[in-house]
Amino acid sequence: MSLDAISEKKMNRPSVSEAEIAHFSALAKDWWDPHGPMAPLHAMNPLRTEWIYSHTSHLQKKNTATPLSLLDIGCGAGLASEAFAKLGFNTLGIDASYEGIQAAKAHQASFPLPPSSAPLSYRHGSAEDLVAERKEFDIVSALEIIEHVNDPQEFLNMLSSLTRPGGYVAVSTMSRTLRSYAMAKLGAEYLLRMLPIGTHDWKKFINPDELATMARKAGLRVTNVSGMTYIPPKWRISKNTSINYIALFSK
Repeated sequence: MSLDAISEKKMNRPSVSEAEIAHFSALAKDWWDPHGPMAPLHAMNPLRTEWIYSHTSHLQKKNTATPLSLLDIGCGAGLASEAFAKLGFNTLGIDASYEGIQAAKAHQASFPLPPSSAPLSYRHGSAEDLVAERKEFDIVSALEIIEHVNDPQEFLNMLSSLTRPGGYVAVSTMSRTLRSYAMAKLGAEYLLRMLPIGTHDWKKFINPDELATMARKAGLRVTNVSGMTYIPPKWRISKNTSINYIALFSK
């Protein structure tokens, strides 16, 4: 893609923080390294994707001929997108980072999905692009992305408009609590160096009740909110939403 084309895309995506995109674009080449800067996402990914599958797969029973369509928005280099395709969702991964999408396509080409997987495609772009095209999906997932956008309410409005009636929106993010500041910001970034410094802005974290209010304003209904807690050796679903949590909304 030419620099002019990339610049044009930037002008048409007001929800996107260019500083955030630049930060994650710089990490694109190491995204698939399970021991690299995205190691926490590698560890968390099975829990997130399988939780969404367990709460939405019942829709498939109504239409067994065609896989459910899923939009993985803010997909980065495709970590969750590949998992969704393996679970049987017809998946489109979209991200405003050109470098991220190129890394996703390169990984898919180097490590083809099993024949049992549903279709998987990638696109460089933003939610605004799909809204303008009047796209709709059975499921829209936004995993660890809403805390990085310019306007969370407008972002949720777009997620809602991209979801067909009867479909679901899944959002995972972090609560804005003293515990999350100590563990997810100071601990993970500065002390343990599990994440690159600057990955998160604690002030942009969103508490579950705040997210639920935004979702209702976007025309969505709260279906489920669960905590995600790391209990060695893996992440587990819990009732504790003080740091990481995942929420499901129906339309």
